[in-house]
Amino acid sequence: MSSTFRSIKPISALGQWTLERDVLKRGVPRHVAVIQDGNRRYARVKRISSLNGHLLGSKTTEKVADWCLDLGIRYLTVYAFSTENFDRPSEEKSYLFSLIKDKLLELSTSERIHKNRIRVKAVGRIELLPKFLQDAIRVVEDATCDYDRVYFNIALAYGGKREILDAVRALAIKVRAGQIRPKDVNEAAISRHLYPENDVSLPDVDLMIRTGGEYRTSNFLPWQSNGNECPIYICKSYWPEFGKIEFLRAIRCAQSVNHPSLK
Repeated sequence: MSSTFRSIKPISALGQWTLERDVLKRGVPRHVAVIQDGNRRYARVKRISSLNGHLLGSKTTEKVADWCLDLGIRYLTVYAFSTENFDRPSEEKSYLFSLIKDKLLELSTSERIHKNRIRVKAVGRIELLPKFLQDAIRVVEDATCDYDRVYFNIALAYGGKREILDAVRALAIKVRAGQIRPKDVNEAAISRHLYPENDVSLPDVDLMIRTGGEYRTSNFLPWQSNGNECPIYICKSYWPEFGKIEFLRAIRCAQSVNHPSLK
Protein backbone atom coordinates (compact mmCIF):
# COMPACT_ATOMS: atom_id res chain seq x y z
CA MET A 1 0.00 0.00 0.00
CA SER A 2 1.57 3.27 -1.11
CA SER A 3 0.79 6.62 0.47
CA THR A 4 0.74 10.22 -0.63
CA PHE A 5 0.36 13.25 1.63
CA ARG A 6 -1.29 16.40 0.35
CA SER A 7 -2.26 19.75 1.82
CA ILE A 8 -4.86 22.07 0.38
CA LYS A 9 -3.80 24.77 -2.07
CA PRO A 10 -6.25 27.41 -3.33
CA ILE A 11 -7.79 26.70 -6.71
CA SER A 12 -10.27 28.64 -8.81
CA ALA A 13 -13.62 27.41 -10.10
CA LEU A 14 -12.03 27.10 -13.53
CA GLY A 15 -9.18 25.13 -11.99
CA GLN A 16 -11.67 22.74 -10.36
CA TRP A 17 -13.48 22.25 -13.67
CA THR A 18 -10.16 21.56 -15.42
CA LEU A 19 -9.12 19.13 -12.70
CA GLU A 20 -12.40 17.22 -12.94
CA ARG A 21 -12.15 17.09 -16.72
CA ASP A 22 -8.61 15.72 -16.50
CA VAL A 23 -9.65 13.12 -13.93
CA LEU A 24 -12.50 11.89 -16.13
CA LYS A 25 -10.16 11.44 -19.11
CA ARG A 26 -8.72 8.38 -17.34
CA GLY A 27 -10.39 5.52 -15.53
CA VAL A 28 -11.78 6.29 -12.09
CA PRO A 29 -11.43 3.85 -9.16
CA ARG A 30 -14.10 1.19 -8.85
CA HIS A 31 -13.94 1.12 -5.04
CA VAL A 32 -13.05 4.12 -2.89
CA ALA A 33 -12.72 3.71 0.89
CA VAL A 34 -12.67 6.71 3.21
CA ILE A 35 -11.43 7.09 6.79
CA GLN A 36 -13.45 10.09 7.95
CA ASP A 37 -11.08 11.52 10.54
CA GLY A 38 -11.03 14.86 12.29
CA ASN A 39 -14.59 15.72 13.33
CA ARG A 40 -13.65 16.35 16.95
CA ARG A 41 -10.42 18.18 16.14
CA TYR A 42 -12.29 20.39 13.69
CA ALA A 43 -14.81 21.18 16.42
CA ARG A 44 -12.02 22.18 18.81
CA VAL A 45 -10.45 24.49 16.23
CA LYS A 46 -13.82 26.11 15.49
CA ARG A 47 -14.73 26.20 19.21
CA ILE A 48 -17.95 24.31 18.74
CA SER A 49 -19.14 21.14 20.44
CA SER A 50 -17.76 17.83 19.25
CA LEU A 51 -21.35 16.77 18.54
CA ASN A 52 -21.68 19.59 16.02
CA GLY A 53 -18.41 18.43 14.52
CA HIS A 54 -19.96 15.02 13.87
CA LEU A 55 -23.05 16.65 12.37
CA LEU A 56 -20.93 18.69 9.96
CA GLY A 57 -18.94 15.56 9.13
CA SER A 58 -22.13 13.74 8.17
CA LYS A 59 -22.85 16.46 5.63
CA THR A 60 -19.42 15.87 4.07
CA THR A 61 -20.23 12.17 3.79
CA GLU A 62 -23.36 13.03 1.81
CA LYS A 63 -21.35 15.24 -0.53
CA VAL A 64 -18.69 12.60 -1.13
CA ALA A 65 -21.40 10.04 -1.95
CA ASP A 66 -22.79 12.49 -4.52
CA TRP A 67 -19.34 13.08 -6.04
CA CYS A 68 -18.78 9.34 -6.40
CA LEU A 69 -22.13 8.99 -8.14
CA ASP A 70 -21.39 11.87 -10.50
CA LEU A 71 -17.94 10.50 -11.39
CA GLY A 72 -19.12 6.95 -11.97
CA ILE A 73 -17.47 5.33 -8.93
CA ARG A 74 -19.47 2.17 -8.20
CA TYR A 75 -18.38 1.37 -4.63
CA LEU A 76 -17.93 3.78 -1.73
CA THR A 77 -17.16 2.49 1.77
CA VAL A 78 -16.95 4.98 4.64
CA TYR A 79 -15.61 4.30 8.13
CA ALA A 80 -18.42 5.63 10.31
CA PHE A 81 -17.89 3.83 13.64
CA SER A 82 -15.12 1.42 14.58
CA THR A 83 -15.11 -1.21 17.32
CA GLU A 84 -12.61 1.01 19.14
CA ASN A 85 -15.15 3.86 19.11
CA PHE A 86 -17.22 2.00 21.69
CA ASP A 87 -14.72 3.36 24.26
CA ARG A 88 -15.87 6.92 23.64
CA PRO A 89 -18.04 8.82 26.18
CA SER A 90 -21.67 7.67 26.43
CA GLU A 91 -23.07 11.05 25.39
CA GLU A 92 -21.00 11.08 22.22
CA LYS A 93 -21.91 7.51 21.32
CA SER A 94 -25.61 8.16 21.88
CA TYR A 95 -25.48 11.20 19.63
CA LEU A 96 -23.57 9.35 16.92
CA PHE A 97 -25.97 6.41 16.96
CA SER A 98 -28.99 8.73 16.70
CA LEU A 99 -27.35 10.75 13.93
CA ILE A 100 -26.49 7.65 11.93
CA LYS A 101 -30.02 6.30 12.43
CA ASP A 102 -31.55 9.53 11.10
CA LYS A 103 -29.24 9.55 8.06
CA LEU A 104 -30.01 5.91 7.25
CA LEU A 105 -33.75 6.52 7.38
CA GLU A 106 -33.29 9.55 5.11
CA LEU A 107 -31.44 7.34 2.64
CA SER A 108 -34.23 4.76 2.69
CA THR A 109 -36.65 7.29 1.16
CA SER A 110 -34.19 9.40 -0.83
CA GLU A 111 -35.25 10.04 -4.41
CA ARG A 112 -31.59 10.17 -5.48
CA ILE A 113 -30.93 6.76 -3.93
CA HIS A 114 -33.86 5.09 -5.67
CA LYS A 115 -33.49 6.91 -8.98
CA ASN A 116 -29.86 5.82 -9.27
CA ARG A 117 -30.43 2.32 -7.87
CA ILE A 118 -27.94 2.71 -5.03
CA ARG A 119 -27.67 -0.20 -2.64
CA VAL A 120 -26.96 0.83 0.95
CA LYS A 121 -25.33 -1.72 3.21
CA ALA A 122 -23.95 -1.69 6.75
CA VAL A 123 -20.64 -3.51 7.18
CA GLY A 124 -19.45 -4.71 10.57
CA ARG A 125 -20.63 -6.38 13.78
CA ILE A 126 -24.11 -4.94 13.59
CA GLU A 127 -25.30 -7.01 16.55
CA LEU A 128 -23.21 -4.79 18.87
CA LEU A 129 -25.19 -1.67 17.94
CA PRO A 130 -28.33 -0.40 19.75
CA LYS A 131 -31.56 -2.03 18.59
CA PHE A 132 -32.98 1.21 17.18
CA LEU A 133 -29.93 1.55 14.96
CA GLN A 134 -30.11 -2.09 13.89
CA ASP A 135 -33.76 -1.47 12.96
CA ALA A 136 -32.80 1.55 10.84
CA ILE A 137 -30.13 -0.52 9.10
CA ARG A 138 -32.72 -3.15 8.20
CA VAL A 139 -35.07 -0.47 6.85
CA VAL A 140 -32.55 1.04 4.44
CA GLU A 141 -31.10 -2.33 3.42
CA ASP A 142 -34.55 -3.73 2.69
CA ALA A 143 -35.48 -0.59 0.73
CA THR A 144 -32.41 -0.88 -1.52
CA CYS A 145 -31.69 -4.63 -1.58
CA ASP A 146 -32.63 -5.05 -5.24
CA TYR A 147 -30.29 -2.34 -6.51
CA ASP A 148 -26.91 -3.09 -8.07
CA ARG A 149 -25.81 0.00 -9.98
CA VAL A 150 -23.94 1.72 -7.13
CA TYR A 151 -22.98 0.41 -3.67
CA PHE A 152 -22.77 2.68 -0.63
CA ASN A 153 -21.28 0.78 2.31
CA ILE A 154 -21.20 2.17 5.84
CA ALA A 155 -18.71 0.52 8.21
CA LEU A 156 -20.35 0.36 11.64
CA ALA A 157 -18.94 -1.46 14.67
CA TYR A 158 -16.23 -2.46 12.23
CA GLY A 159 -12.76 -3.85 12.90
CA GLY A 160 -10.60 -5.29 10.14
CA LYS A 161 -8.84 -7.97 12.20
CA ARG A 162 -12.16 -9.16 13.62
CA GLU A 163 -13.62 -9.30 10.10
CA ILE A 164 -10.87 -11.70 9.00
CA LEU A 165 -11.21 -13.73 12.21
CA ASP A 166 -14.97 -14.07 11.72
CA ALA A 167 -14.42 -15.22 8.13
CA VAL A 168 -11.88 -17.87 9.20
CA ARG A 169 -14.18 -19.09 11.98
CA ALA A 170 -17.10 -19.41 9.55
CA LEU A 171 -14.93 -21.47 7.23
CA ALA A 172 -13.71 -23.63 10.12
CA ILE A 173 -17.31 -24.41 11.06
CA LYS A 174 -18.02 -25.48 7.48
CA VAL A 175 -14.93 -27.68 7.41
CA ARG A 176 -15.94 -29.33 10.69
CA ALA A 177 -19.45 -29.93 9.34
CA GLY A 178 -18.03 -31.51 6.20
CA GLN A 179 -19.52 -28.81 3.96
CA ILE A 180 -16.12 -27.94 2.49
CA ARG A 181 -12.68 -29.55 2.47
CA PRO A 182 -9.66 -27.95 4.21
CA LYS A 183 -7.94 -27.52 0.86
CA ASP A 184 -10.89 -25.40 -0.29
CA VAL A 185 -9.95 -22.70 2.25
CA ASN A 186 -8.10 -20.24 0.04
CA GLU A 187 -8.00 -16.49 -0.54
CA ALA A 188 -11.17 -16.54 -2.63
CA ALA A 189 -13.04 -18.47 0.08
CA ILE A 190 -11.97 -16.01 2.76
CA SER A 191 -13.04 -13.08 0.58
CA ARG A 192 -16.49 -14.63 0.17
CA HIS A 193 -16.92 -14.87 3.94
CA LEU A 194 -15.95 -11.29 4.79
CA TYR A 195 -18.58 -8.68 5.65
CA PRO A 196 -21.33 -8.34 4.69
CA GLU A 197 -22.14 -11.94 5.50
CA ASN A 198 -24.20 -14.03 3.09
CA ASP A 199 -23.93 -11.33 0.47
CA VAL A 200 -21.73 -10.04 -2.31
CA SER A 201 -18.31 -9.39 -0.77
CA LEU A 202 -16.65 -6.03 -1.18
CA PRO A 203 -14.18 -5.82 -4.06
CA ASP A 204 -10.58 -4.81 -3.46
CA VAL A 205 -10.08 -1.17 -2.57
CA ASP A 206 -8.60 0.89 -5.41
CA LEU A 207 -8.11 4.09 -3.43
CA MET A 208 -8.15 4.79 0.29
CA ILE A 209 -8.53 8.36 1.53
CA ARG A 210 -7.76 9.52 5.05
CA THR A 211 -8.43 13.03 6.27
CA GLY A 212 -6.94 14.65 9.36
CA GLY A 213 -3.28 14.10 8.53
CA GLU A 214 -2.74 10.79 10.37
CA TYR A 215 -0.48 8.22 8.70
CA ARG A 216 -2.39 5.06 9.61
CA THR A 217 -5.25 2.96 8.29
CA SER A 218 -6.86 2.24 11.67
CA ASN A 219 -7.73 -1.40 11.04
CA PHE A 220 -9.93 -0.45 8.08
CA LEU A 221 -10.47 -3.01 5.30
CA PRO A 222 -7.03 -4.65 5.67
CA TRP A 223 -7.90 -7.67 3.53
CA GLN A 224 -9.45 -5.61 0.74
CA SER A 225 -6.70 -2.96 0.60
CA ASN A 226 -3.46 -4.90 1.13
CA GLY A 227 -1.74 -6.91 -1.56
CA ASN A 228 -3.23 -5.04 -4.50
CA GLU A 229 -1.02 -1.93 -4.41
CA CYS A 230 -3.88 0.21 -3.13
CA PRO A 231 -2.73 3.84 -2.91
CA ILE A 232 -3.66 5.79 0.22
CA TYR A 233 -4.19 9.53 -0.03
CA ILE A 234 -3.67 11.42 3.23
CA CYS A 235 -4.60 15.08 3.55
CA LYS A 236 -4.47 17.60 6.38
CA SER A 237 -8.10 18.63 6.00
CA TYR A 238 -10.38 17.56 8.81
CA TRP A 239 -13.39 15.62 7.56
CA PRO A 240 -15.96 18.46 7.90
CA GLU A 241 -13.82 20.68 5.65
CA PHE A 242 -12.88 18.04 3.07
CA GLY A 243 -13.92 19.38 -0.33
CA LYS A 244 -14.38 18.25 -3.89
CA ILE A 245 -11.02 19.61 -5.04
CA GLU A 246 -9.23 17.44 -2.50
CA PHE A 247 -11.37 14.47 -3.53
CA LEU A 248 -10.43 14.96 -7.19
CA ARG A 249 -6.77 15.25 -6.23
CA ALA A 250 -7.05 11.94 -4.38
CA ILE A 251 -8.38 10.25 -7.51
CA ARG A 252 -5.64 11.82 -9.60
CA CYS A 253 -3.15 10.43 -7.08
CA ALA A 254 -4.44 6.91 -7.77
CA GLN A 255 -4.26 7.59 -11.49
CA SER A 256 -0.68 8.84 -11.22
CA VAL A 257 0.56 5.56 -9.73
CA ASN A 258 -1.08 3.62 -12.59
CA HIS A 259 -3.18 1.42 -10.34
CA PRO A 260 -4.21 -1.67 -12.34
CA SER A 261 -7.94 -1.12 -11.77
CA LEU A 262 -7.83 2.21 -13.59
CA LYS A 263 -6.56 0.77 -16.87
